Amino acid sequence: MPDKLDSQPHLKRVLGRGDLVLLFVVAVFNLNVVPSIAANGGVTVWLWIGSLILFFWPQGIAVIELAHRYPGEGGVYLWAKEVFGDFHGFLSGWCYWTNNMLYVPTVMLYFVGVSVYVLGGGHQALADNKMFALTASVGLLVLLTILNIVGLGVGKWLNNLGGIGTGIAAATLIGLGLVTFFKFGARVSASEFRIPADPRFVLNSFGVICFGLVGLELASIMGDEIREPQRTLPGAVAWGGVLSGLLYIGATLTLLIAVGKNDISVLQGIVQAVSHMASEVGVGWIVAPFALMLSFSIAGIGSAWMGGSARIPFVAGLDSYMPGWLGKVHPRYATPYAALIVQAVVSALLVILNFAVAGVQEAFKFLLSLAVVLQLVPFLYMFGALLKLAFTSDGSEGRYSKPTLIAAGSSGLITTILGIALVFFPARQVTSLGVYETWMFGGTAFFVGLAAFFFFVYGRNKVSKPVLVKRVEHGDARIGKV
Repeated sequence: MPDKLDSQPHLKRVLGRGDLVLLFVVAVFNLNVVPSIAANGGVTVWLWIGSLILFFWPQGIAVIELAHRYPGEGGVYLWAKEVFGDFHGFLSGWCYWTNNMLYVPTVMLYFVGVSVYVLGGGHQALADNKMFALTASVGLLVLLTILNIVGLGVGKWLNNLGGIGTGIAAATLIGLGLVTFFKFGARVSASEFRIPADPRFVLNSFGVICFGLVGLELASIMGDEIREPQRTLPGAVAWGGVLSGLLYIGATLTLLIAVGKNDISVLQGIVQAVSHMASEVGVGWIVAPFALMLSFSIAGIGSAWMGGSARIPFVAGLDSYMPGWLGKVHPRYATPYAALIVQAVVSALLVILNFAVAGVQEAFKFLLSLAVVLQLVPFLYMFGALLKLAFTSDGSEGRYSKPTLIAAGSSGLITTILGIALVFFPARQVTSLGVYETWMFGGTAFFVGLAAFFFFVYGRNKVSKPVLVKRVEHGDARIGKV
């Protein structure tokens, strides 16, 4: 009998470097946010480049540094907890998790908007049918939940298939864009790349762009499920980051060249562009298989974010700041099944609620904008942690020098604050300013208030976990609780 038992449940190490690179491409490069950004014109290309330099590069530095110093399951939750204390760790993890309750439904809606093209011509209007969109969204949500409960050993193949689908879809989109450009010229003028006289709608895009560039931290949330994480993670972050940045800029330019900002649909803009370009160059047959590949990509995005973010309440359940049953793992598949089920139920309810008060495309923007705010809160802690470590530690435990940590932390923190503030400016698709601002301020206050409740009220009732020690009774070694 072993001398010591570990009372904590264990997750399986199944993710290698190739899995992580594909995971980063799936999680970071989300084609579903590109149409809503490109709809604001060519000026968004400069926003992409600025965000890559000021937010994405610092994010990569932060992920590698913090994962090196604080390895283990939890990622943004664990890092904020170690550097700033328990409440800040819980708030960081809570916002990361609840953001995905809002974001995953937008992925489901985007899946609906794209998948109707697989059915062939004449079915595109189904994407704006509330009943069809609701049924398809909830159905996909249930499927992804089941696959993630079965485990990353199975679920990772959907992530990988999504990564492959993303690569094929992006290559097709950009390739058609280049052919169209050389054959017919661009449908976007140089003036489109200048800052407009009324920049309100463009301001919202900056927050969404920052939101679109998150995801490098996702693998660290599953730190206990990565094979040799100290050696595997840095290279995967670098490759995943470079590929995602190039794909974002290329996809945005292609949409502007092929369709023009005034005709881009936030849900069907990608397939809309491919359909238009394919028709012009005489390869219209490509639309259905392209939509199928893009559907795989979207399903992979939903699976990656659902599976990754569910590790937050799993760890919080183990820490007893949330109900302990959230920390349970499936007896057969060794996955945080309770946290996954709760996330799926809340996401489904949010889809239903938004369909009750808005159209499909407006519901998409409402969910996406609030998700941006909640998603970026953990990055305030992540970049703040870099600055604190730069000024309080001697640097011997880290991977980067003090000047690098200060530069990355300062740039990332300022950009994150700006991204949160600017997303409160409504996008073009929002028809009611009052409803939008009520949703944004009220939703932010609601989710932050719930975090405070769970930590300060529920957390006060937490009971220390029993410690397992070795006892010797009648000459036999036994394990008992004290």
